[in-house]
Amino acid sequence: MEFLNQNTSERLLPIKDLYTYLQKLVQRKLWLRVLIAMLLGILLGAYFATEPKWIGKETLESIINWIAFPGNLFIRVVQMIMIPLMFSSIIQGIAGGNNTEYLKKSGPRLLLYYAMTTTTVLILAVILATVIQPGNYMDATSLITADMTLDTQAVSESSAKLGFGYIPEVIVSLLPANPLQALVSGDMLSIVIFAIIIGVSLANIPSDTAVPLLKVLFSVQEITMAITRWAMKLAPIAVFGLMCQVTSKVGIETIMGLSMFMITVILGLLLVVTVYSSILLFFAKANLKKFFSDARDVLLLAFSMGSSAAVMPLSLKTAEEKMGINPSVSRFIIPVGVSINMDGTAVFQAIATLFLAQVYGLELDTPTIMIVIITTILASIGTPSAPGAGVIVLGSVLGTIGIPVTAIALIIGVDRLLGMFRTSVNVMGDLVTCQVFNRLYLKEQQSKRLDSEA
Repeated sequence: MEFLNQNTSERLLPIKDLYTYLQKLVQRKLWLRVLIAMLLGILLGAYFATEPKWIGKETLESIINWIAFPGNLFIRVVQMIMIPLMFSSIIQGIAGGNNTEYLKKSGPRLLLYYAMTTTTVLILAVILATVIQPGNYMDATSLITADMTLDTQAVSESSAKLGFGYIPEVIVSLLPANPLQALVSGDMLSIVIFAIIIGVSLANIPSDTAVPLLKVLFSVQEITMAITRWAMKLAPIAVFGLMCQVTSKVGIETIMGLSMFMITVILGLLLVVTVYSSILLFFAKANLKKFFSDARDVLLLAFSMGSSAAVMPLSLKTAEEKMGINPSVSRFIIPVGVSINMDGTAVFQAIATLFLAQVYGLELDTPTIMIVIITTILASIGTPSAPGAGVIVLGSVLGTIGIPVTAIALIIGVDRLLGMFRTSVNVMGDLVTCQVFNRLYLKEQQSKRLDSEA
């Protein structure tokens, strides 16, 4: 009997050690906890999507709402600190560093970089959607209602509206007439522009005048980061609840009906990842394996949250602590990128526009496709970093080719799911931009040291 007990304990010991090892591994690695929570949430949500008979419809809805409660709470907490963090980070990044000359040079460079990357990925997305023709795989004749009829005059009107003379009006509209109203309403693009103006102004006034305000903004930044650390403890539970809620609402049938559209969008986003990887290799001279290893926590969380703004504090932490990005670079580029650098969203909007045009049987010539690309760039810049915002702003792009806004109903079922993919790509874009501009920053610092030694 004693021998039997001894053998049993020897057989159980490795299992116990394995459990302890896995437990420690999960506790140490946020990405693993998020991944496990995500998979469990998808499985439970898929089960709830079948509407099991043993649960009443109202009871099931209540259960899903309670399961999603930690996730919605997490998003609300992060939204609460998002504007003060963004505002303080941009100003700190511009005026709080020791190299303001570099940041002055970086502004035009950054805009040029964003314009080049967004235009490149949009051209690739248009080619992809034109080759695959995902709209031809879906028969939506029975789904198109009376309020979804085409407006044939919209193309010519939009072409005139996007003429050269319209550009001054677009530029003027970017400046906030009332900064306080922009802060209250959460108009991200206006907040970013206002913060850049304040940051540049502080960098050009005497330090005695600027330092008191910079100290206050530094305190605001530290407070928001502390709140973020508390909120991150909820991250795995939040991910589980949100994934369960999304999957239960979408259902398998909707996903299957729009499968070719989804595949085209995901392929388009993979093209963006390929472009970013090329930039990392040839311009930033970074190690791809290390980059993805450092970024996996924030990319997984971005996928789960569906909001690049929601993970901005973790993006800053990842850039500075794991990737070694100088705070002067990261605290300027990441907050600006959250509002402007939206390549994943732009690709989704372009493919969705061409998909719906194909569903309607609308032939698009080259000038019309150019209008789509220009409008998509402008629309992606103004897209709020919140779940579901991309498909709402998509309406402004659809109007340029005569497709009514109500046509969004054809793809709304899978928007949240695709939103997770494009959010991860948006966040990756911000981190890649940090790598590129950090290399430029280090080069300039080295050049200054050599000049001083000479």
